[in-house]
Amino acid sequence: MGPLPRSLELFYDVLSPYSWLSFEVLCRYQNIWNIKLQLRPSLIAGIMKDSVSCPLLKTRDDIKLLRQHFQIPIQFPKDFISVILEKGSMSAMRFLTALSLEHPEMLEKVSRELWMRVWSRAAEKAGMTIEQAQGILEKISTPKVRNQLKETTEAACRYGAFGLPITVAHVDGQTHMLFGSDRMELLAYLLGEKWMGPVPPAMNARL
Repeated sequence: MGPLPRSLELFYDVLSPYSWLSFEVLCRYQNIWNIKLQLRPSLIAGIMKDSVSCPLLKTRDDIKLLRQHFQIPIQFPKDFISVILEKGSMSAMRFLTALSLEHPEMLEKVSRELWMRVWSRAAEKAGMTIEQAQGILEKISTPKVRNQLKETTEAACRYGAFGLPITVAHVDGQTHMLFGSDRMELLAYLLGEKWMGPVPPAMNARL
């Protein structure tokens, strides 16, 4: 019997393209490294509520390079200001929170679908039936879902989050909080695993 998997928590919001990068890399590595990945939908507005600017406006060129490097189809939406500053992500993150409570096995696919809708506009359906989606939509305003999203966002803040994504690694009785999508090599070091780039060879073979 091998060692028990180490626990990783990924706190993310689908309005954050950097969250998408971390999400995809950890999903790619979860069956390569000895880890148990827990997806934690959070509200970036609740974490950055004291911020007076939107740093993503300054990172368009950065995102273009990351799109190629990570092989993830990120591109800024034409109505970026409206999406980020006006529409926000409250409904989307409540939807994912309700999904994590009702159908956790679908959380990865539906999270990816929401990123694709915001940051790619070329999404395939995540596999939910109309009935399932409607059932989840009916729950997004319930106290249970609202409180769960609030509690998860507050948990991210307690770990020291000042933005998203954050990855929280629980290794050998210690907790490590890593901010951003560019700490995966350090995460591999903490886990005692090998970092093979954002697209590991096993993934390359399937692309």
